[in-house]
Amino acid sequence: MADITRRLGRRHLRGAPTAHIRHHRSGRLVHDGPGLSFWFRSLTAALSEIPVDDRELAMTFHARTADFQDVTVQATVTYRIGDPTLAATRLDFSIDPDTGVWRGTPLEQLGTLLTETAQQHALDVLARTPLSAALVDGVAAVRERVAAGLGAEPRLPATGIEVVAVRVMALRPEPEVERALRTPAREQIQQDADRATYERRAVAVERERAIAENELASKIELARREERLVEQRGTNARREAEEQAAADAVRAGAEAARSVKLAEAEAARSVKLAEAEAARTAALTEAEAARALKLAEADAARAVRVARAEAEGAREVGEARAQAQAAWLRVHAEAGVDGTTTLRALTATRLAENLPRIDSVTVSPDVLTGLLAKLGGAAEAGTGAGA
Repeated sequence: MADITRRLGRRHLRGAPTAHIRHHRSGRLVHDGPGLSFWFRSLTAALSEIPVDDRELAMTFHARTADFQDVTVQATVTYRIGDPTLAATRLDFSIDPDTGVWRGTPLEQLGTLLTETAQQHALDVLARTPLSAALVDGVAAVRERVAAGLGAEPRLPATGIEVVAVRVMALRPEPEVERALRTPAREQIQQDADRATYERRAVAVERERAIAENELASKIELARREERLVEQRGTNARREAEEQAAADAVRAGAEAARSVKLAEAEAARSVKLAEAEAARTAALTEAEAARALKLAEADAARAVRVARAEAEGAREVGEARAQAQAAWLRVHAEAGVDGTTTLRALTATRLAENLPRIDSVTVSPDVLTGLLAKLGGAAEAGTGAGA
């Protein structure tokens, strides 16, 4: 689409390199060619824009084969406008001077023309071809027939159209027919697969048999070797037992000899120990007797000395006590105390010596007063007697 801009009441058109522009002013051709750029007045200008680039036209249509089966054809036609001047005179390529948009639909008209022409030739060739042949060679046949038919169509050159290429992408039957057609091939493929499976199983069985035979042969060989191994083990065990018995006999003899030697040594050591113990016991007995004798003599001497000391002490104590009593009696006699009183005091003294020990004595005030009174009376009596 051409680019049209406004400037101060005038219009400026700028075309693309792939668009052929034709500018008529007052019925006269002013500009003609691709990729033009010019100023114009919208009230007096008649503009046309014809694309000159290659264009793709995809088409899909249904056809019927010779055996009345419906097929779908998918094709693409590549075309171009080779003569823009002729095309502009046959189709309406005029554009709006204000927006640059085509006033009509020229490309749709070209598409309809090409589609109907190609469909016509494709239907013609498929109508005389069975479905199986159409599915095998129909794509090439349809492409060649459509290309030849478009090339021989007089309306296309008269409109300035050039067909560049024709491509047929697919030729498909209805889904049910396609599934039915696929069934034999699928069955054949399945049969081939089954045959391959059976062959593979047969090969596997044969290999398993060979493996089983190899395993059986291996087991037989292993059993034979195991038998040899058992025999060798028995021989080794018997030889080991004999050697062990011989070693045990030697060990037993050595152990017996060693036991005898140990018993003899132990007996000799026991005799020596007994003799030493007897000698030690005798020596200890003699030493103990001598020590006991010495202890008895020492105890006897100590007892004699203690007895002598005790007798001497008793004698001295008796003498001292006799002297003390004599002195005590003399003092009382000199003091004028009669014999009866003295004997009582002596008796009280002896009694006090034989009484048990008294730790404490509690004296009440009454007893103390009486004793003090008696002592006071005795003192006064003594004083009077002295006087």
